Amino acid sequence: MAFNNVVDTITLEEIVPRVVDTVLRANTFATKMLSKTKKFDAATQDFPIKFQVGTAIKSFIGFDQLPTSFTDTRVLLKYNPRFATVNAALAGTDLVANNTTQKVLDLTKVEMISRAQDLADGIGSMLWGTGTGNNSKDFLGLGAIVDNGTNVATIGGLSRSTYPTLQSTVTAATNGTLSLPVMRTMFNNIADATVIPTRMYTDYPTWALFEQLLQPQEKIMKEINIVPNYKGYEGFSGLVYAGLEMVPDRKATAGYLYFLNENFLDFYGLDVELDAFEGAKKVDVAGKLFTGNSYNEVSSLGFYWTGFIKVNNQFAFNSFIVLGGNLVTDNPRRHGVITGITGI
Repeated sequence: MAFNNVVDTITLEEIVPRVVDTVLRANTFATKMLSKTKKFDAATQDFPIKFQVGTAIKSFIGFDQLPTSFTDTRVLLKYNPRFATVNAALAGTDLVANNTTQKVLDLTKVEMISRAQDLADGIGSMLWGTGTGNNSKDFLGLGAIVDNGTNVATIGGLSRSTYPTLQSTVTAATNGTLSLPVMRTMFNNIADATVIPTRMYTDYPTWALFEQLLQPQEKIMKEINIVPNYKGYEGFSGLVYAGLEMVPDRKATAGYLYFLNENFLDFYGLDVELDAFEGAKKVDVAGKLFTGNSYNEVSSLGFYWTGFIKVNNQFAFNSFIVLGGNLVTDNPRRHGVITGITGI
């Protein structure tokens, strides 16, 4: 209920010193990759891989002739950096008006963090794609990394048909059905001894379907104190299969369940703090100015702000928040995906 002039004319309003984000949703995979970014040390990041066995072994005795041939077994996976940006523009009049004794939040800081989080949200969408968007200027995503050559024929500059070990395991769910045997088969196809997947990512509906697969005794937990005082709980805030956490992501492709070995999956970033831009610096994505999203869990995602660039014929300032790098894998066969999941 609004007050009338009796109150309004002699009472100040108060602004809560934080911004509640009601727009951005869970961006789990992107924040995980960007929070452990490795550094591009050159214009391309190269990974030597072994793609076939060398000259066959041979048993022998006495003066048998021994093998002398040589087989080339290595090639280079090559990844180039790509770039993404958002602009942050502010009117000089707004900056002046905000810089008063009644300022609750600093306009520049709020806008920088807000736009940086917008950039992270957009990059999150890219990291689920094939990297072919905007004339293949988008970052590579899981659609390219985890593929058998059907959608993305090359990875790291190499043909997946020429080098079959660069093919990931892609399995279409029969009749759209997710089952424990299908998940076990996927796990076994991409695992060897201690080299196993480290995490699963999927969309929220598929995450909920897996919860329904659990046996009734696994779905219900009970806390018993003194009989008859006991409590029962149903539903989980986290799900695990074969020791792997299953993580839901709002950006995930619907009906896709990815099995990833994150030991062979990283985002490599470039240092874009250029001296040519006066005031360029890293952007802190987290902070206490915003609440309601998950970005406060990570302090820096490798974003750089160019600093304000003056506009010639306006009392205004423009700037850019930039991320340079790419999502790369040096062992695609250690990743897999079950596609087309619609039920159990």
